[in-house]
Amino acid sequence: MLRYLTQIGQYFLMIKEVFSKPTKWSVMRGLLFKEIDDLIIDSLGIVCFISFFVGGVVSIQTALNLTNPLIPKFLIGFATRQSVILEFAPTFISIIMAGKMGSFITSSIGTMRVTEQIDALEVMGVNSLNYLVFPKIVALLLYPFVIGIAMFLGVLGGWMGGVYGGFTSSAQFIQGIQTEFIPFHITYAFIKTFVFALLLATIPSFHGYYMKGGALEVGKASTVSFVWTSVVIILTNYILTQLLLA
Repeated sequence: MLRYLTQIGQYFLMIKEVFSKPTKWSVMRGLLFKEIDDLIIDSLGIVCFISFFVGGVVSIQTALNLTNPLIPKFLIGFATRQSVILEFAPTFISIIMAGKMGSFITSSIGTMRVTEQIDALEVMGVNSLNYLVFPKIVALLLYPFVIGIAMFLGVLGGWMGGVYGGFTSSAQFIQGIQTEFIPFHITYAFIKTFVFALLLATIPSFHGYYMKGGALEVGKASTVSFVWTSVVIILTNYILTQLLLA
């Protein structure tokens, strides 16, 4: 327990250090564009693929479970919309990104630690935490854009799965999407997404920056980083749901 408390304290001290002694803008600008390309642009393909087909699966499974003929078919669209917007897009995609983005962040920073590049930055008087972690935090401010695409493609996949699978008509599915729509649910999803983005940027960075050992430990740190990022995302999801929807 004491070890975990020590790491939590070290994590918050790291975040404080990230925002002190900023790197020159001429250098930071290039780092920002590189992180946006590595973390956001490179993630769009897998996010689009998963979102579309999982939305279709949600729609088909909902349709297969509506066996009572008295239950209206528009509930397929309603259930798909609720599932995708409230949980699948913000939470499930973030856990997947904990594996993709998180492992990349941990391994890249961990490799710099092993090869003593971080020590070289410190010797040159550069705040290595600001240099390495701050661009990742700023790049992941665009993460809600990725989740917005996931929401759209999830609902589109649900529409295609329901309509072309012969489970419902297009008009009924669209009626379900529009039925009892609560705009705050979109706000709730993006609030969660913003918090998850900060976790995705900082927890893997923490495990990469403070790792010790050689190349083997870089792989172990990536695994530990994925596990802890996923655990914290799920716990944060529970807390935010209680605060915002209960």
